Amino acid sequence: MIILRTSPTSPYGRKARIAAAVLGLEDQIKVDWADTRASEGSLYEQNPLAKVPTLLLENGESVYDSRVALELLDALAGGGKIIPTGEARISALTKQAMADGITDAAIQAQIETRNHPEEHWNTVWIERQQGKVNRTLKAFNDQPLPTPAQTNGIPDCAQIALACSLGYLDLRANGDWRRENPELICWHDAFVEQVPAYNETLAPEMLEGS
Repeated sequence: MIILRTSPTSPYGRKARIAAAVLGLEDQIKVDWADTRASEGSLYEQNPLAKVPTLLLENGESVYDSRVALELLDALAGGGKIIPTGEARISALTKQAMADGITDAAIQAQIETRNHPEEHWNTVWIERQQGKVNRTLKAFNDQPLPTPAQTNGIPDCAQIALACSLGYLDLRANGDWRRENPELICWHDAFVEQVPAYNETLAPEMLEGS
């Protein structure tokens, strides 16, 4: 059995958990929570970056990061399910990178505000990260991705990544993305309705607030 090291709130680990669910691989994968804030422990031995998600294969090999994890899960399911083939592949991978970039920038801004008192915040850095988030959200709002129902009912890697990014912004940024992105709200609502694994992988904080 494959072991998925992740944390309940990781948007990257959530990508792998949703992917496993939509691919019907849940019975082949065991989720093992990792303490990503620990300064030592088994995660450091399994992944020198000590980041999640990390997949532990039966042959002892470790696989990371989330994009590689989705590639592996797709291959285990026969291929061409959440990672398109042919010309559509590059487009999906690019949009997945865009969605992950939203998460990357949001996390960088959060680290700055979480780790320093407000009077010592690097506001230039925060604004730069927020600019990345806002521009990419606008790009997705102006040209929405298809919904899972429009792609044979199975979300691809880009759709999964974007849903997890928006979920992270709901969790850590008070859902501010919803103010100026009405088309993206509609897309997100459709994803939530069409992919049960989205609600099944909500962070505990979101469940407590529901």
